[in-house]
Amino acid sequence: MVKQMSIDTTPSQVATNALQGIPFSQIIGSPLKAAIEAQTMAAQTTWKFIQEVGLNTDENGNKTAVNVSFDFLQNGKMARLNVPLLTIVPIPYIAINTIDIAFKAKINAESSTHTEASESEDMSAGGKFEAKIGWGPFSAKLEASASYSSKKDSKATQDSKYSVEYTLDIAVKAGQESMPAGLARVLDILNNSLSVNEPKGELAANVYEEDGKLKLVATYINGDGLFIPQMIAMGTTKPEKIVEERNAVFTIEDSQRGQEIEVKAGEAVRKVMVPKKTEVPKKQGEDK
Repeated sequence: MVKQMSIDTTPSQVATNALQGIPFSQIIGSPLKAAIEAQTMAAQTTWKFIQEVGLNTDENGNKTAVNVSFDFLQNGKMARLNVPLLTIVPIPYIAINTIDIAFKAKINAESSTHTEASESEDMSAGGKFEAKIGWGPFSAKLEASASYSSKKDSKATQDSKYSVEYTLDIAVKAGQESMPAGLARVLDILNNSLSVNEPKGELAANVYEEDGKLKLVATYINGDGLFIPQMIAMGTTKPEKIVEERNAVFTIEDSQRGQEIEVKAGEAVRKVMVPKKTEVPKKQGEDK
């Protein structure tokens, strides 16, 4: 009789133990860490682009936005457009949107069990004998032999194989991300700073009376759209001059009433007629 063999669970245990030994934290964590480092590099690239392309730095470390200026024809005369560079070039702001990690494990474990049982028995019972039956002419001789043979064979074979392998497929998707709120606000401010100016600059001047004295106030905007009151000069003399944030204020002598005064700033020139005493307006806000 052949005994039924129990199932060998060793390969299954080996496979389970091997699966538990796989460093899932490293397998899954490494791609995530790499993605974070890549995102950091992308942010540094954006900052470097803004610093090197969109900003100028003087010897004192002060930063100013880089402007692109060009002249064009507007309403029959030349005009100059000043545009911050950061508003007309795409700023590289790449962000990782998704990371797909596909994982498959493979573990090789096998077991083979082979059992064979063999049993045989050979027996001769009584050996060989002779006998005589009857007598006289009616007799007979009988020869006989007896033997017994028994053989039992049993064979059992069990083979178990387990095969599991693991592979890692990573898909990273990145694209141009929307600007952060702060950077978007900066670009909005720069967009609002677009200006169209005279290539030679714009000079405006007018005369008013203050505390019984004649004053000439002049404003000058150069071709780049900057207020530069320091460049304003009145006539060929050097009258008293007060430089304010955007204006230059000159004191006019009474002897200059009724005369034309020339005001200069850069290439811009403007002639202003100084009115007579009865025609001089007072500074805004004063009682007439």
